[in-house]
Amino acid sequence: MAPKKGILERLDAGEVVIGDGGFVFALEKRGYVKAGPWTPEAAAEYPEAVRQLHREFLRAGSNVMQTFTFYASDDKLENRGNTQRFTGEQINEAACDLAREVADEGDALVAGGVSQTPSYLSCKSEEDVKAIFKKQIDVFVKKNVDFLIAEYFEHVEEAEWAVQVLKTSGKPVAATLCIGPEGDLNGVSPGDCAVKLVKAGANIVGINCHFDPETCVKTVKLMKEGVEKAGLKAHYMSQPLGYHTPDCNRQGFIDLPEFPFALEPRILTRWEMQKYAREAYNAGIRYIGGCCGFEPYHIRAVSEELEPERGFLPAGSEKHGKWGTGLELHTKPWVRARARREYWEKLQPASGRPFCPSMSKPDSWGVTKGHADLMQQKEATSKEQLKVLFDKATQNA
Repeated sequence: MAPKKGILERLDAGEVVIGDGGFVFALEKRGYVKAGPWTPEAAAEYPEAVRQLHREFLRAGSNVMQTFTFYASDDKLENRGNTQRFTGEQINEAACDLAREVADEGDALVAGGVSQTPSYLSCKSEEDVKAIFKKQIDVFVKKNVDFLIAEYFEHVEEAEWAVQVLKTSGKPVAATLCIGPEGDLNGVSPGDCAVKLVKAGANIVGINCHFDPETCVKTVKLMKEGVEKAGLKAHYMSQPLGYHTPDCNRQGFIDLPEFPFALEPRILTRWEMQKYAREAYNAGIRYIGGCCGFEPYHIRAVSEELEPERGFLPAGSEKHGKWGTGLELHTKPWVRARARREYWEKLQPASGRPFCPSMSKPDSWGVTKGHADLMQQKEATSKEQLKVLFDKATQNA
């Protein structure tokens, strides 16, 4: 077999790289991740579940298998009374092995990922935070992942620290923030954030999580403008939520009252995902994937929309007629009448919830790094601490 082209080789050639979806949310719904800590011990505890989800994304058209290492830093694995049967090193190693196994079943690359840390929120030093990233990166280098991603950062400063550590590996580095058009939680604009990340050493910059596709594409455009204005060069990526979030504030979907257990009415349809893929491509974004809420069928929709640019369809399209053409085989004539693009492009889906509003009022506690409410701890959250939070939530309602 000829060696696979690397991530930068593909992007430099103008190829579309399709990412995967939201492992944390997908595996929580399947019963393998606990909502709250959102940690990825399933990579070691239930490897068959993680392997299967990788395979489904590969079949849907993903070119990248991200290691299931979101929140796999030691400080997060042990935060607020969270207990583990496995060490952080064991979880990170297992995740790398699973991603590589499935990536080698197709033309996919393996990306090792790090994310924001409780230590940063608790105002630990730059040296302390970088040491946490270094422990994860040592595993990624040992397992020889193809490139690295610093993802899900609310503060560009911490993302810069992560990129600086990732860069010492000698591997290509991508960096994505979970911010919207208003910028990071300290008010740094998307354009300035992107410039900082590129100067720190990131080859690819963009947005993941916290906001819907429309908002994320808009934000990446602002990042691109900032990088170009500064006379710098980078590739761009987008891995948004699979949920509509027009009512979000600066903090994103975690401020929505439906987070995390009642978001289903907001899920994008496969046809809306095709629209996202086209808008991202037209914006100059070439690494196009998803985050929380993205299931394999969403990634298949991205793959199908970009078939003209990629030159092929994913294996998963064997069981999916483009724009509903599989409905030509349906027994009911009124359903067969829906086997056309025009029908699905113009459909305005009903929610089936006559007493529900179309949008929500986000919580807006307005706290970020340095605030007492965000200081983290190894001990479990006490009943007294919870009562204070319950009372505050009632007051803010």
